[in-house]
Amino acid sequence: MLQNVAFVFIGIGVVALVGWALQAFFTSSEIHILIRIAVGAIGIGVLILIGVAIKDRLSKDKKEDFKEVDK
Repeated sequence: MLQNVAFVFIGIGVVALVGWALQAFFTSSEIHILIRIAVGAIGIGVLILIGVAIKDRLSKDKKEDFKEVDK
């Protein structure tokens, strides 16, 4: 139980740091706008691929019936 709480706090900290870095990156006037758009497009594409992979995995888990497994 305490281990799960620790993982939640670590996750919150990582999300906060990544959010802060992304905010600084995308609002920086020193970085060309095309580079910021390209990085944003890559990030959105990666998130979509991760979402599709999770959705496919969850749907395959529901369909597996294990007929050959002896009880």
